This record gives sequence, C-alpha cells and structure tokens, in this order.
Amino acid sequence: MFTEALLALALQATAPAAASAPSPQWQTAEADFIARDVHFRSGDSLAEVRLHYATLGRPHRDRHGQIDNAVMLLHGTGGTGHQFLAPQFANELFGPGQPLDIQRYWIIMPDNIGHGRSSKPSDGMRMRFPRFDYDDMVALQHRLLTEGLHLQHLRLIFGTSMGCMHAFVWGETYPDFARALMPMACEPIEIAGLNRMWRQMVIDGIENDPAWNGGAYASQPMQGLRTAAAVLVIAGSAPLNFQAQ
Repeated sequence: MFTEALLALALQATAPAAASAPSPQWQTAEADFIARDVHFRSGDSLAEVRLHYATLGRPHRDRHGQIDNAVMLLHGTGGTGHQFLAPQFANELFGPGQPLDIQRYWIIMPDNIGHGRSSKPSDGMRMRFPRFDYDDMVALQHRLLTEGLHLQHLRLIFGTSMGCMHAFVWGETYPDFARALMPMACEPIEIAGLNRMWRQMVIDGIENDPAWNGGAYASQPMQGLRTAAAVLVIAGSAPLNFQAQ
C-alpha cells in the first residue's frame, strides 16, 4: 500500500548494504514468476506483476505426484527473500539435522511486491503504481505457488514482521493451504499507538521534502530520508542494549 511503499523506500535507503548478502555456503536457484491481469483491492490493475523468488533444496513428491515438502519464508518490510540467507539465520536452520534442513525441505523465499527484484514503484511508475495491501500481497504469493510452482499445499509458512502479518492473512484466506503457520515478530491487530506514530513521522518526513514532488521525484528526497533514518534508529532501538553500549 502507499504506506508500505514509502516505508520500503526509507528502509532500503538506510539499511546496510551487506544486510541481505547471502552466505556463500547457501547457493540458491532463482527465477521470476509473471502474474498476468492482476487486480488490486484498491480497484487498480496491472497487466503484469513480476515476483522474484529464490529456492533452496529440492521438491519431493508423494505417491500422488504432489510436492509435499515445500516451506515458504516471508520477509519483513523493506527486506527480500535473501535476508533469510544471512549466516545468523541460514547457518542455524538449513543445515543437516537443523529445523529446515534442505535435504528434507524445499525452501521458497519470494521477494514480495514492492520489494527486491519484484515489481515495485521505483521501477518507473513511482506513486502511479497501484496501491496494495497485505491481502493483495498474499493473493500474489498464492498465485506464485499455485500458478508458478504448481503447489497445492505447503508444509509450513514462516513469516517475520510484515511476513508475520502475511501468515495471519494466509490463515484466514487460505486456511487449508499450509499445514502449519509460524508468524514471528508481529501481533494480529491493526497498527496503532507508537508504531503508527513513527510510521507516520517517516512518511511525513519524505512527503515534506521538496524533492519528493508528490511522488514524481527525479532524485532521491535525501532530506526526508535523513529524517526517516533518524526516526528509524529510535523506532528500532533496544533501550537496554543502548544503555549497555
């Protein structure tokens, strides 16, 4: 949605460049799925939407020929599927005998719309890009799985932050598709309180930068992004850790 687009812009501009760099240990297969004639809940539509994804491991088929070992990992706002390849995550989960051992499971890591190498406003449409929300994002994930990868079921959906919210939407929208849901680092309620306040401050900082130009920006709105970066430092801080430092 509009809020997600602005937050993604801020997060991508302020995140360390190495944050999504995969460990050389984990070599992925990567591809794009093209969803055609996509209609959004806002009433907007696009003839094509690109969803990039990476996979680890190999699919296993049951006696009926259906893939039965697929696991989907869903990233947070401003992230990509490659965030799960960071050593502190991948080296604890994907190895032999570990919870998502790639000798047993086929791991699917999409870049959600608005993120990474999937279709996003900064590809050229800027704020003419359709407004989208979590329901639209989950619907596109479902099309990737069913139309692109020909899956009928998942063993697990694991989501962090925004991906955590997606897991809750999956549970409501497609309750029988995944055998298990593992939502992490979010709550099943509307964004409110301080969370909504700092998000609005980030948006206001970018929109009040003259370079933003109503979304038709010719150069990055750096003044607004500096404001957003300062707010994100506070929003993402851990007071006990700061005190220790």
